[in-house]
Amino acid sequence: MRLFPVLFAVFLAIPLVEIYILIEVGQVLGAPLTILSVVGTALLGAVLARYQGMVTVTRLYTQLNTGELPGQTLFDGACLVFAGALLLTPGFFTDAVGFALLTPPLRRWAYRRLQHHLIVRTFGSGGGPGGPREPEEPGPTTIEGEFRHRDSDRDH
Repeated sequence: MRLFPVLFAVFLAIPLVEIYILIEVGQVLGAPLTILSVVGTALLGAVLARYQGMVTVTRLYTQLNTGELPGQTLFDGACLVFAGALLLTPGFFTDAVGFALLTPPLRRWAYRRLQHHLIVRTFGSGGGPGGPREPEEPGPTTIEGEFRHRDSDRDH
């Protein structure tokens, strides 16, 4: 599947959906309440995303210090950044998707679904899926540098 046509369709469809929803809500609530709702959801979303972001960063540092793999936490962080961007974008559709990404159960479900499509490779002393690696035999040491013969520098 080609990425450009899909992205083009998404970037065209989302603003059209947002405009349609804003017009429909504006007809029901009126312009001032619609604008207030859009600004209010953006502010609420920013506060929630910031709080969850701080919690996620704290969890990330804890996992890194204890040697745990922070896959879910990194995924949560990416979702929170994306959610924050969506919540700051004016519109009800993007706000709904942004608020959905702020819910931990949805992020856990999405991460589990994504895990089935990824291969995780680890490097280091653990050796990855096959268990610990045997230490490698030391080979010859190569030292790079420049040199010159001192005898050739003399004018004798």
